[in-house]
Amino acid sequence: MTIDIVIPNYNGLALLKENLPRTIEEIERYKGLVIVVDDGSDHNEFEALEAFIKSLSNGSIILLRNKKNLGFSSTVNRGVAQSKADLVALINTDVKPEKNFLEAAIKDLESDDNLFGVGFLDRSIEDGKTVLRGRGLANWEKGFLVHKRGEVDKTDTFWISGGSSIVRRDLFEKLSGFDTLYGPFYWEDIDLSYRAKKSGYKIKFEPDSIVVHKHAEGAIKKHFTDAHIKTVAYRNQFIFVWKNITDLKLIVSHLFWLPYHLLMSILKLDAPFISGFIFALLRFPIIILRRFKQGKLYKMSDSALFR
Repeated sequence: MTIDIVIPNYNGLALLKENLPRTIEEIERYKGLVIVVDDGSDHNEFEALEAFIKSLSNGSIILLRNKKNLGFSSTVNRGVAQSKADLVALINTDVKPEKNFLEAAIKDLESDDNLFGVGFLDRSIEDGKTVLRGRGLANWEKGFLVHKRGEVDKTDTFWISGGSSIVRRDLFEKLSGFDTLYGPFYWEDIDLSYRAKKSGYKIKFEPDSIVVHKHAEGAIKKHFTDAHIKTVAYRNQFIFVWKNITDLKLIVSHLFWLPYHLLMSILKLDAPFISGFIFALLRFPIIILRRFKQGKLYKMSDSALFR
């Protein structure tokens, strides 16, 4: 199988200087490419990035640039569209691969043609501590999908991360990649994983494919306020439900609990929740269009996936 790596970048030169050389070492084992897609970084930053990549380049790096900042989904989708490989690893600028990090995940994909993608084990650096991430759990609570970190002692997972995983390129493109409705960030990987499973494909968590992930140093934490991040996360939680949930019982549950959540957000002065709801409503027409378009591939019910 041929393999490329796609890295979205926004003003992440310092992180790329730290992590890109190791990434190149790993992809050279497979004679693949590293495709860096710059998402409208500052002019001086991009010029410095160009010079840095030129100093490293042995033909294994492609640098693309968005004319303006488009967000995570659009940037990753552009990188995957540039690739012609069978498999594409998706990693962020704040991710450093460990040695042979692709080996176990590739074996998983070679052994199961119905496997859409494999998530890596994240050694996530948080407040000076290492938290093991990469396996996600989720359940339906009070009208919403609620997700959380799972222990890394099993290989089943509800989603695989858009910043540390590997996918089949043809299936990624068949599913239209990450949905740009979620831009600029958050929930796009949960959404794609869910659509892949609902379309009859499988995903897996691979604890032997390991990366170190310094989340606090990534672009989101550096360039957006906590209030803005929360607003986007709430908005995208609404978008996920309105776009993907088709089981009547779950739809009724969402509509039943929605007035309660809105009332509680008003009483608690939770402005991000209220703003997130309003911003989701503004996108409602296109959400419904995506719902019908993407739903044509679905083969499984929501209830089956939650079981």
